[in-house]
Amino acid sequence: MKRKLIAAIGVAGMLVSVAACGGDDDDKKAGGADSFKGETLTLWAMDGSTPDQWQKDVTAAFEKKTGAKLKFEVQQWNGIQQKLTTALSEENPPDVFEIGNTQTAAYAKTGGLAELDDLKKSIGADWTESMNKASVIDGKQYAAPWFVLNRVVVYNKKIWADAGIKELPKTRAEFLKDLKQIGAKTDAEPIYLPGQNWYHFVGLTIGEGAELVKKDGDKYVSNLDDPKVIKAMKTYKEFADLSKAPKNKDEATPQQAEVFAKGKTGAFIGMSWEAPTAIKANPKIEKDIGFFTIPGATADKPEGVFLGGSNLAIAATSKKQELAKEFLKIALSDKFEGQFAKEGGTIPNKKALESNLKGNPAAEAAAPATAHGGTTPLIPEWGAVENPPNPIKNYMTAVLNGKSPAAAAKQVEGELNKRLAQKQ
Repeated sequence: MKRKLIAAIGVAGMLVSVAACGGDDDDKKAGGADSFKGETLTLWAMDGSTPDQWQKDVTAAFEKKTGAKLKFEVQQWNGIQQKLTTALSEENPPDVFEIGNTQTAAYAKTGGLAELDDLKKSIGADWTESMNKASVIDGKQYAAPWFVLNRVVVYNKKIWADAGIKELPKTRAEFLKDLKQIGAKTDAEPIYLPGQNWYHFVGLTIGEGAELVKKDGDKYVSNLDDPKVIKAMKTYKEFADLSKAPKNKDEATPQQAEVFAKGKTGAFIGMSWEAPTAIKANPKIEKDIGFFTIPGATADKPEGVFLGGSNLAIAATSKKQELAKEFLKIALSDKFEGQFAKEGGTIPNKKALESNLKGNPAAEAAAPATAHGGTTPLIPEWGAVENPPNPIKNYMTAVLNGKSPAAAAKQVEGELNKRLAQKQ
């Protein structure tokens, strides 16, 4: 299933304040068969998120346990931020909804999300910490981690074999060595890495333990001149220097999977759904496609990755708080979270459930890096940063074109700080 995770990379628009009101006391029921009979729970799920069989099975389990009806309403990514913002300010919002993991902080801070600390205690003790981080704001649980996807190395097995490479790299240094060997022994481009594949850069900063912003008094400002960020950018440049990709374009311009499909590229850093894109462009390449985890500085720890995905949240103004929690307990149970991962190829919210990915080579390659992953800064102010032209992308291009990381950071600092200062 091809995932559409565009909305999972940040809130791009401004959010209006929404009222934070609890549900009616009459709805605080204990659960169990028929305890909510006659009620209907409305769930907003994004287009492409829920596998058909999973949706049918969860609906049946929910209705059997509670006696209530479950109404799935599929939403489109285009315009969802404003639509959800408006819905959360009204009296009858969706009771439960899917929300991009990096969007969660913005909606929580405007009062739109119900607190779920009790749910975390009852079913979330072993949620993967790196995934759950996006659901916790100011120490309180405002959503539940549902799934993530992250980047892996997609490689051409034939090209690697032609270069005489017999084992996949375990470290970053080995990865670089193999790519240089491809360049020396074949006519293929070792790696396709455009100058603005900025989510891979975000992953590298996460791997270095770096932050893209820092607090200056009561506001956030650029942290691109931090030595750890600079180190991450230098790593990016080492790989990008082996690529012929444009320095001022991202991975979608052109689509890197379509470049890879031509059979003249050793590898690229991409999402699992990009392999089917390559196969669609050139069916003959399917037999040559392989995947491996992006190697880190040492063999015992994969490279840092950006975790793009979704959480499930309950509207603060929903009058069906307890019924909504019953749904989350079912949907996020080991049974259905495992089924979701197996059918959708997504990384589940518990390490113990990753066995459901067996047989899916892209997902198996992505899973080991999850614990070492993270997101862009989880602050409402971040949303404006990603609006084009993204200053982080401009920073990357400047470095690849010869500016020092410190000079490039200085070049975009004013614009980055301006965006961080915008009212939300």
